[in-house]
Amino acid sequence: MSKLQVGIDVDIQRTNGRIHSAVISSIDWTNRSITVEWSEAEEIKGKEIDFESVFLLNPNLCDNANHSISVARRVLPPRPSVPSLHSSKGSLRVRQVNNTRQTISNGNGLALEPLPAVSSAPINSAVINPLPTSGSAVLQQQKSAALPAASRRRSNVVKEVDRIKKQREERRFRQAEQKAEKMELMNAVDTGNPNWEFLGMIRDYRANLEFKPITMSDPIEGYQICVAVRKRPMNKKEIQKKDIDVITVPNKDTIIVHEPKHKVDLTRYLENQLFRFDYAFDETADNELVYKYTAKPLVQTIFDGGMATCFAYGQTGSGKTHTMGGDFHGKSQDSSKGIYGLAARDVFKLLKSPKYRNEDLSVFASFFEIYSGKVFDLLNGKAKLRVLEDAKQQVQVVGLQERAVESVDDVLKLIQTGNNIRTSGTTSANSHSSRSHAVFQIILKKKNGRLRGKFSLIDLAGNERGADTSSANRQTRMEGAEINKSLLALKECIRALGRKGAHLPFRASKLTQVLRDSFIGENSRTCMIAMISPGMQSCEHSLNTLRYADRVKELGAENPEMKNDNQESDEDMMNKNGDDLALLHNSREMPDDMYTFHEAISHLQEMEEEILDLHKTVVDWTDDHCRLLRMTAEVDYDVDSYVQQLEELLNNNLEVFTTFKERVATFRAQLAEEELMSKQIIK
Repeated sequence: MSKLQVGIDVDIQRTNGRIHSAVISSIDWTNRSITVEWSEAEEIKGKEIDFESVFLLNPNLCDNANHSISVARRVLPPRPSVPSLHSSKGSLRVRQVNNTRQTISNGNGLALEPLPAVSSAPINSAVINPLPTSGSAVLQQQKSAALPAASRRRSNVVKEVDRIKKQREERRFRQAEQKAEKMELMNAVDTGNPNWEFLGMIRDYRANLEFKPITMSDPIEGYQICVAVRKRPMNKKEIQKKDIDVITVPNKDTIIVHEPKHKVDLTRYLENQLFRFDYAFDETADNELVYKYTAKPLVQTIFDGGMATCFAYGQTGSGKTHTMGGDFHGKSQDSSKGIYGLAARDVFKLLKSPKYRNEDLSVFASFFEIYSGKVFDLLNGKAKLRVLEDAKQQVQVVGLQERAVESVDDVLKLIQTGNNIRTSGTTSANSHSSRSHAVFQIILKKKNGRLRGKFSLIDLAGNERGADTSSANRQTRMEGAEINKSLLALKECIRALGRKGAHLPFRASKLTQVLRDSFIGENSRTCMIAMISPGMQSCEHSLNTLRYADRVKELGAENPEMKNDNQESDEDMMNKNGDDLALLHNSREMPDDMYTFHEAISHLQEMEEEILDLHKTVVDWTDDHCRLLRMTAEVDYDVDSYVQQLEELLNNNLEVFTTFKERVATFRAQLAEEELMSKQIIK
């Protein structure tokens, strides 16, 4: 018994007959049993085994006497063949029931032959005769055959434990490496930046790129529809908030957006989206470089008798006004560095060239804004203008002032005057956002006053998100709806310009209506500069801007096969629906709920114009009443004439006032209906 110790390995037999190695964890000397443990499938299992079973498989742990006892007990016939046992005062009697030889299984799959029938003579409980030599030999052979298998199984268990241990060590090593890399990355980037992981991913991505930005020496391509993208630098506000730059411009025509994403398990990763345009400008490009490849090639167009249009599009605060109007120095703006001033410089330069010096051409300029579907003259105290079509279906901006300019300085003064009174407001993206489309036109006329060419330079209103308009008052909501509608109509007009012969839906918005002559004719060219912000917080806005620009470029591509189909389709739409807004709806660019909302807005704008006209009529009557009153001041005025004229005037007033009152009531009801409709639109 002394060889049994806690911690040594012993062979054990499972209930399924399998033999393997286990470690003794405790010994119960009173009940003559031990508890063993072993590892299986990365789990620790245990079992309680009596001494006899242990000694049977581990003969080296017991002496001869104990071995004999265990063997004697193991070779007794099975219980079913021994119906009764009789004991008397420490003696044990075994009755032989059947003389037939029986085969007894020892549980190891080996068959043993039992001894001949035991006599009924009393057996001393203290002394038990050992088995015959032949029985001991059989057991010894059985044990010898089982030992190699047990050794093999013990070896497999050890290998499994070693494998698990090795995997655990490798896993801990990898975790330590990842932690070290994470700490190294944190030290390499701004440790206080909450988005340092994204910043590290972007730096790793950029490390594998070859950068070759556009320069002044690159060739200029001639496009009828040119689409360029400009990325502005990070501003102070973004730097203070520790925003990160998610826009990469590797070369002159490619933009990459590193959109931050999160997996289901909150693991961070980047979705890198690539866009390709005619030109791409990074944050180091100045206005001079942008102008050279976008608006400058269009200056020659107006001298050739054509119409040119250049507009800046993008999110509020992305740098549209900076690009078009010039560099800002505090609150003051240097207009000479903007596309307005640079285009004027080249116009006068060409005008004085030998080719055009003797043609007696004159330069005029106009500057107006379109705010919430209304046109205001920025060179005439922001006077409200009306846009009408004449008998020749030419769009005329009634009352728009065209100032004659003799030099670049004259143009810059007009630009400064207009910018000072341009409408702006606060949005979620910019505290001083331009809420109107500003249109600056350089007009080239012949000596007889006939138009030679026109260059329209447009600083579009910010394409703010729907959340900015849905939560604001009616005025902000209506101006946002008008901006979205005009941008959509502008895209469709460029589409028609690229596919000659297609219907031009210019009546869908005031912007496209006043620019109608810029989209017709063989010699019309357009340039779009899409402005994007680099910060991660503006990533969604930047993607929307790039998708819009990408769609414009796609639609502008000349495709003769699609040209005829689109022309026929557009004409069918016009015949069926009768207006350009319906054409936008049927082109799948405008959802059903937004189409209904825009229809309501357009109807409200028409009713507003009608009510204003009626009100002006009522105000004009004031002069008639004043004239009649002055008539009564005369000493010998004609009373009959006075009464007759007053009665006629009152009758007219009564009729108009009745109509006026009905229209105002209808207008109020439709305003309430629009309020309800705006709340039901799915944003």
